[in-house]
Amino acid sequence: MYYNKNESTCQELFSGGVNIFLDSASEKLYNIYINKEKTMTKLELQQINLNKIVENDFGRVAVVLEGRDTAGKTGTIRELTHYLPTSKYSISLSSKPNAWDMEHWLESWKNKMPGDNQIVFYDRSWYSRAMVQKLNGWCTDDQYEDFMNEVMYWEKSQDITFIKLWLSISEEEQTYRINHRQVSPLTKWKFSPNDAMALSKYDQMSILKERVHTTCGKWHVIDYNDKSTGRLDLITKVVEQLNKEKYDN
Repeated sequence: MYYNKNESTCQELFSGGVNIFLDSASEKLYNIYINKEKTMTKLELQQINLNKIVENDFGRVAVVLEGRDTAGKTGTIRELTHYLPTSKYSISLSSKPNAWDMEHWLESWKNKMPGDNQIVFYDRSWYSRAMVQKLNGWCTDDQYEDFMNEVMYWEKSQDITFIKLWLSISEEEQTYRINHRQVSPLTKWKFSPNDAMALSKYDQMSILKERVHTTCGKWHVIDYNDKSTGRLDLITKVVEQLNKEKYDN
């Protein structure tokens, strides 16, 4: 960029001992950027903190998002990754497992684990077996119990930092969101028969979730009745745990 030192409105600025001369338009642009941090939202500031963490070696990180239908998992991952370098993360979306996956459940996740200095965000995860599969009768009782007995040993055998998050919504809020999903032109494509069944199985899911949370390591429960507040709390938990892991190591 060309700066006119003779411009009457130019101002001499100091940056690292180097004199920078800006014309009026460039000075205005400079001030916008230099003052941007003062007007950033709390969410944006935490996104900056997450970016700082991934600037250096940070290992292998699995961020697991679980929750009821309509809790807000997909939208949250969009926010978490919005400013992250694309080389530092990938997203694992839930999909219907094939017969081999169902029979070799934990093994089937081997190729979905993070690489070196990479974060993988899981929009549902291997914990589907203990919750949605069990809830809907998609796995056998033996498959469910085998998973519950093996999952912690399996996780400990990985050289991975696991951050496990439950996006919590009330029964009333889930009812509202599912009803809204059916009629909204933006989200009605998401509605499925499983959404309708979810409302009738709210208490059953609560029981399954509690067993996972009490036997499968540390989980962060985030109130997601208000998505904006929930997203801020969630990214804060992610940043705090990653910083703690870095400090402990």
